[in-house]
Amino acid sequence: MKEIYDINIQRMNNGAHFTFVSNILARAEADTAVKGKASELVSNFKAAVAAEDEALKISQKSLLTDEIAKADSDRDALYAGYKKAVEGFLAMPIADMAQAAKILSQHIKDYKINTADQLDKETGLLVNFISDLEDKYAAQVAKLGLTAFVTNLKEANERVRTLTLQRTNEKIGITVGALKTARTANDDAYRALVKMVNALALVFGEKDYTAFIDYVNTEVAHYKREVLGRKTSAPSTSGSSAAGSGSTSTPSSGGSTSGTGSSSSGGSTSGGSSSSDGDDNVIEL
Repeated sequence: MKEIYDINIQRMNNGAHFTFVSNILARAEADTAVKGKASELVSNFKAAVAAEDEALKISQKSLLTDEIAKADSDRDALYAGYKKAVEGFLAMPIADMAQAAKILSQHIKDYKINTADQLDKETGLLVNFISDLEDKYAAQVAKLGLTAFVTNLKEANERVRTLTLQRTNEKIGITVGALKTARTANDDAYRALVKMVNALALVFGEKDYTAFIDYVNTEVAHYKREVLGRKTSAPSTSGSSAAGSGSTSTPSSGGSTSGTGSSSSGGSTSGGSSSSDGDDNVIEL
C-alpha cells in the first residue's frame, strides 16, 4: 500500500525545517482530497507553521545591533583622539597647559579604559570618566580646549547606552526557547497530518491521495539526501510505498521505532520500522 515515508525532521537545521513544513503545508492546502477529509489537521498544521515563522523572526539579530556597533565605533575614535590630544599637550612649553595635561593624563591612567572591553563595561566607565571631565576636571579641559572632545564623547556614549537599553526591552517579550517550542509543535502537527493521510489511504483507498503521498515522499527523499546527508533512492510512484519489496512502511511517528526495530533505508521502508535518522536535538542555523 502507498504510504508517506517517515523522516526525523527534528534533525533539520532551522531554515531547512521551515522550508520543508511550508512546502508540505502548501501542498496539503492545495489538495482537495486531503483538505476535505483532514481540514482540522491542515488548519492546525497551518497555525503551527505560522508560529514557527514568527519564532524564526524574533530569533534573528536585532536591527539595533548595527546601530550600536556604529555608536561604539564613534565613541572609541573620540576617546582615542582625546587621549592623543592630552599626550600632545604634555610636551607643551607653557607650564600651566603642561600641568593641566599632566592631571588629565593621570585621570586617563586611573580609569584604564580599554575600548576592546565588553560593551556595557566600557559604557559604565565612560559615564563616570566623562562626568569627571565635566565637573572635577572642567578647568583643565577648558584650558586645553578639549571641550568638543568631551561633548561628542558623551553624546556617542549616551547613544550606545540608549540603543543597548532599547535592544534589551525589545527582547523582554521573547520567550526563552520559543523557536524550539514552535518547532516541536510543528513536528507534532506534521506527524498528525501524515498519520491521517496514511489512514485515509488505507480505509478509503489510495487513489485520491496518491498525488499528495508521492509529493511528500519526493520531498522526504530530497531532504534525507540533501539536508540529513543520507543516501536515498527515488521514491516509488508505482502504487507501493516500498518499491520492489512488497512491504509497507509504518506511518510517520516522529522517529519512534516499532516492529523489528530496523531503520528505513533510502526512500523506502521495510519490516514496518520507522526512520532512525538520529537523536531529537534541534540543529540551529
